[in-house]
Amino acid sequence: MGDASKAQLLEGLTRVCARAGLDVPHGLNRLTGGATMESWHFFSGESGFVLRRAPSLEFMEGRPFGHDVESAVIRAAGVAGVTAPRVMAELEPDDGIGSGFIMQELPGTPNPKEILEFAGGDALLKDAARDLARIHSLKPGDVPEAVPVMDYREAIAELRAQFEEAGGDRPIIALGLKWMEDNCPEPCDPALIHGDYRMGNLLAEPGKLTGVLDWELAHFGDPHEDLAFGCMAVWRFHRYDRPALGLGSLEDYFAAYEAESGRTVDQERFRYWLIHRTVWWALGCLRMAKIWRSGEDRMLERVVISRRTSEQELDLLMLLEEDAPEEERAERVSLPAVPIHAGEATDGELAIAVYDWLGTVKDRFEGHDKFQYAVARNALGMISRYNEAAIPAFENAPLAQRILGGEAGLSDPGLLSELREAILATIMQDVPKYPALEVARQKWTQQT
Repeated sequence: MGDASKAQLLEGLTRVCARAGLDVPHGLNRLTGGATMESWHFFSGESGFVLRRAPSLEFMEGRPFGHDVESAVIRAAGVAGVTAPRVMAELEPDDGIGSGFIMQELPGTPNPKEILEFAGGDALLKDAARDLARIHSLKPGDVPEAVPVMDYREAIAELRAQFEEAGGDRPIIALGLKWMEDNCPEPCDPALIHGDYRMGNLLAEPGKLTGVLDWELAHFGDPHEDLAFGCMAVWRFHRYDRPALGLGSLEDYFAAYEAESGRTVDQERFRYWLIHRTVWWALGCLRMAKIWRSGEDRMLERVVISRRTSEQELDLLMLLEEDAPEEERAERVSLPAVPIHAGEATDGELAIAVYDWLGTVKDRFEGHDKFQYAVARNALGMISRYNEAAIPAFENAPLAQRILGGEAGLSDPGLLSELREAILATIMQDVPKYPALEVARQKWTQQT
């Protein structure tokens, strides 16, 4: 619960609700998910509300702006017609429960698996395009000055610094960084960017968008960044076949956005931001391990997300290889061999045994604990599949540095095949059910 117990949260919430003219809060329960901020649901009278809160005050250090600015951005978005939640009040230091704000509960579900199975996906896609266009209608002056304006080149430099800090040893990420340096577009007139516009941060009912959540990454920049981020393979979940938010085609999404915004989507800029944000999230995943090690936030989900970096590296290589020579793309690679064990139980088999046992006590968990239970089983699955010998070139600092220096690239004979084998071996251990893996296996191997 971060730096406050449930009783302390209720005590602090009582002060916040009184300030907002609301009744005494009750029924406080933590919502599932939340890799960065905590979300708590509660009632005031018969109405539902959500507390959005940092897991600790220290967690807010170094961020471009605080929750007071985030709530102001949400209010401005609401004025622009975005389906945004109504912010009721911000937390204050005297409340004693950290940094955050409370907002009115909206109808609908944020669960991507449910949303992507709804009927009327085409209508929902149009709603998403509409709200994104309205977000992009906001200009500097509509929101507090603390909302930053992105400098594209500076953003690349910051990502490169993160890469070096994380070891500088992932050749696929190095390829992405070098490509970004070579292909960075010229700045455009800055529009307000949500920064995290994707499934997981959208509330929906069948055929209807009901809310846009999580505005902590808002900034001014290129609208194509928002368009691309939601279309990344990772945010399409099990609907890899629907490239626009997991809901439909890019053609339909772009047409709806153009009709609402009056802008024309530039395919080259869209591809740039698709690659940029894939690198961004790959490094974000890697950083989760650093946060956990530092003690800043010891949430179990952080270490598991760090091992999902391989998802982004797979997606990144599939994007970048479009620029490789045809003869390199035509080469096929082999899948790693599955080791066969004899004798005493291996570390992986011990992990499987605990994984299986946890499956027998699933019904004992509820709420956020049930979510953490699922994360724990994922962690054990990763341990059970680990095979160091199957990753020949995945962590290779000398190769990564040659790539960054322009001394190596996908035109080098055999490099693409080497990286394909490495990422296949890695992701088959980390996230074997990742939908893009099956696509890559069919594309890169002899499998039919």
